[in-house]
Amino acid sequence: MEGFADKEALRRLCIEAGACAAGFARIRPVSDEAAAIYDGWLASGRHGTMAYMENYADVRHNPALLLDGGASTLISCAFAYTSPALPRSPLFADYALGSDYHEVLRNALAPVTAYLEEITPGTRICVDSAPLRERYWAQQAGIGFVGLNNQLIVPGVGSCVFLAEILWKGMVEPDEPMRRHCDGCRACVKACPGHALDGNGGLDARRCLSYLTIEHRGDLPEGLRLPDRIYGCDICRDVCPYGHSDKLVSVLPDLMPRQSVLDLTVADIRGLDQPSFSRIFSHSAVKRVKLAGLLRNASFKE
Repeated sequence: MEGFADKEALRRLCIEAGACAAGFARIRPVSDEAAAIYDGWLASGRHGTMAYMENYADVRHNPALLLDGGASTLISCAFAYTSPALPRSPLFADYALGSDYHEVLRNALAPVTAYLEEITPGTRICVDSAPLRERYWAQQAGIGFVGLNNQLIVPGVGSCVFLAEILWKGMVEPDEPMRRHCDGCRACVKACPGHALDGNGGLDARRCLSYLTIEHRGDLPEGLRLPDRIYGCDICRDVCPYGHSDKLVSVLPDLMPRQSVLDLTVADIRGLDQPSFSRIFSHSAVKRVKLAGLLRNASFKE
């Protein structure tokens, strides 16, 4: 199509960069329905202490504002962070076993943006750090659908993925939005240890172990016990029939589990000081919780 970039060539570049899926969406304001659901979620206080999710409502509603002068195209990319052959930790969520995905994915997509800049200047990479409705746009770009557990499910791959976006001033013929939906088996709703899922696609972060062990600052709720991990929780994904791939999935080398993290025991964590914490979790997503938060979590381990 005249004036449009070669979509399949761009998709190949994203796959070569390590993405397991990539799709394209025309940027426009999010639907009124999606905006109303999000606004209602905030109004009910179910985002807990994550006050930053209330900021930049205009940008969250229209991601074109994230790029100076506006953006026309959003490229949504999914990167697998685990595979059936890779080891898991009894203490840390799978996504946190490798290097910090913010850094890894930004570096991985740099060659793609360099190519786009040669065609039409004006790009921005977003990796879970901008007020962007990532799962909404991944569905609009046709790479996945959202389950009752609020996670994006990429058909054939599962929900063990990071999302990253490239905003671009150039034009690409958009993909068809994903029309597939969650089957509604409610396995995630039944298995959630904090009863954070309402069964209608809603999530109360204040009851979610991932939120409590990572995002929440201060004391944990009285009486809380952590039967499994002390950083994050993969239960709702593990029980989902579409949550994992049955086949091997390619994972970027920097996202592979670190042995130094896999080897940690609860006793090791309780004995960490700041220098050892900084060394073990250098360039790791775990640094978000800081040493004080990790020690707090370890004290609640059964």
